Amino acid sequence: MEKNSKTISFEFFPPKTASGSKKLIDLAKIFEAVPADYFSVTFGAGGSTQQGTLDACRSLFDATKTPIAPHISGIGSDKESISHALNAYKDKGLKKLVVLRGDLPSGHGSIGDFRYAVDLIDYINEEYDNYFEIEVGAYPETHPEAVSPDHDLKYFCEKMSREVQGAVTQFFFDTDVYFRFVENCKKLGCDKPITPGIMPISNKDSLIRMANNCGAKLPDSLIKQLDSYSEEEDIKKFGIDYVSSLVQELIKKGAPGIHFYTINQLEPTKLILDNLD
Repeated sequence: MEKNSKTISFEFFPPKTASGSKKLIDLAKIFEAVPADYFSVTFGAGGSTQQGTLDACRSLFDATKTPIAPHISGIGSDKESISHALNAYKDKGLKKLVVLRGDLPSGHGSIGDFRYAVDLIDYINEEYDNYFEIEVGAYPETHPEAVSPDHDLKYFCEKMSREVQGAVTQFFFDTDVYFRFVENCKKLGCDKPITPGIMPISNKDSLIRMANNCGAKLPDSLIKQLDSYSEEEDIKKFGIDYVSSLVQELIKKGAPGIHFYTINQLEPTKLILDNLD
């Protein structure tokens, strides 16, 4: 593919220790050389890791030249706390955001001021005069809490109709799922870029746990192949080859780019990148 014809971005979570912070910077500098279009940093539900996200974003901003995109979630948050975070990001010079509805923390008694992601998007654009460049989340296999796939698709396209740059999907392991979702969006007039989110495979149990948590389906063929390996190193090698093929097919068939969920690890994401053109 032509240079810069596709985007590549990487997602991190806020480290909790000094050693974790150093590791994150070292990791980011390696991925920056890919080159990365941006780094995103996750945000805890209801503001639980707001300070950690801000600290990680500041460190990445100071240590790299890659744009930094903090995640910000609305549910369980009020306007005051959201404005506090946004002011801090703007003061630091950050312009890109990943805006999500988020999950209500266990035991949290209030929905807050932003029931849906679109409410938070509207607030950010109105209060900050479209200063921020916004990416949103997408569920190609339907959000686990959606009333129906049709309702989910309708509300996603409503979200994309706002002043946003595009979307990044939850991870999936079947390219047909992604391209069918994109085609259904286009039928509703939603044609902004929808970037596939990719989760590398390194451990079967953790993969199944994460998939169950976010409603991502694992193809039976994938589970059978994973079951055929008893050694962890064999699973890792298989996972690298499987995801590399998945990414190559996505790019070949027209995906606008790839967003990697790194889990703050160099491998297997780096090894997958090494397999790509």
